[in-house]
Amino acid sequence: MKLASLKAGRDGRLVVISRDLTRYLPAGDVAPTLQAALDNWASVYASLEALSQILDEDSESGEPFREEDCASPLPRAFQWADGSAYVNHVELVRKARKVEMPESFWTDPLMYQGGSDSFIGPRDPIPLLNDDEWGVDFEGEVAVIVDDTPMGVSREAALERVRLVMLVNDVSLRGLIPAELAKGFGFFQSKPSSAFSPCAVTPDELGSAWRDGKVQLPLLVRLNGAAFGKANAGVDMTFDFGQLIAHAAKTRPLVAGSIIGSGTVSNKLNDGPGKPVADGGVGYSCIAEIRTIEVIRDGAASTPFMRFGDRVEIEMRDGAEQSIFGRIDQMLVDAKV
Repeated sequence: MKLASLKAGRDGRLVVISRDLTRYLPAGDVAPTLQAALDNWASVYASLEALSQILDEDSESGEPFREEDCASPLPRAFQWADGSAYVNHVELVRKARKVEMPESFWTDPLMYQGGSDSFIGPRDPIPLLNDDEWGVDFEGEVAVIVDDTPMGVSREAALERVRLVMLVNDVSLRGLIPAELAKGFGFFQSKPSSAFSPCAVTPDELGSAWRDGKVQLPLLVRLNGAAFGKANAGVDMTFDFGQLIAHAAKTRPLVAGSIIGSGTVSNKLNDGPGKPVADGGVGYSCIAEIRTIEVIRDGAASTPFMRFGDRVEIEMRDGAEQSIFGRIDQMLVDAKV
C-alpha cells in the first residue's frame, strides 16, 4: 500500500496511491491525515488496504495523481531522529573535517534529533539565505515511520513496529557543521528542513527488497540532471532499522508517527572509498563524500556544494524500473527573492 499527503492545511490530506503512481483515492472517510491513520493504525489499516485494492484491480478508478501536489507524507511529525547507519559515510565526512572516528562508532550508532515541525514537500524548492559560506549539501536517505514503540524494545520487536518506509533529502549545511559540533551540543542551525518522498509505502509493498531490516535496492541520485549516485541501501548498512529504532527507544518510548532515518546511504569499494558514477562506480548520496574522495585522491576538493539554481533528484525503482516512492525533485533557491 502506498500513502501520500496532498497539500491541504498544516497536515495535508491523506490519499491512497495506485502501485504505478498514476491514480489516487481520497482516504478522508477513513482518516483525514496520515498522522490520524498512524494513531489508529490497527483499526484503519484494513479500510486503507481496501482502497489500495480498488486502485490495483480497477484501472479506471481514482483521480489522476500528481507528485507536485504532495506535501511530505508527514508534513510535520512528533519526532524526526536521524541515524548514521552507513559508517563508511561517517568515516569519510570526519576525514574531511580532520577528525578521527572512534572505534565505538562501528558498534553503537550515531543519532541526532532533527527539526520535525516544517518538512518541505518533495517537489518544493529548498529556500535558504546563503549558498556560499553555508556549504549546502543534500543527503539521500531511507526512513521508516513507526507505530507506538515501548522503551527498551528489542531489535526484533522494533522491526514489527515499522509501518511505513520512505525516502529523505536531509539537507545539511556543511559550512556550519564544524563550528556547531565544536560546541559539543549537536546539530541545530546546520540542519534546515528536510524533505521526504511523495509516497510512504508499507514494507510489504517492497516485496523481497525489504529484508533484514533494510531496503535492498539502489538509491538513485541526480544532480543537475547528471547521475550522481546509485549506492545500494542494503549494502554496507552497519545498523539495520531494527537496531536504529531500538537505539532511539533505549531510554524513552516512541509515539506513533515518529520517523527514524538511516543516514546518508553509502557504499564502499573493496574496503575503500567508492568511485564516482562517471568512473564506473556507484557514486555518492551527498556532495561531502565526493569532496572527501577528491581530497584523498587529488589533495583538494573540486566538486562545489550546491548553489542557487542547482537541482537534486532522489528516487528508488523496483526490478521493473517502476518508481516506488515517487521522486524527490528540488531546486535550491534564494529565500530572500
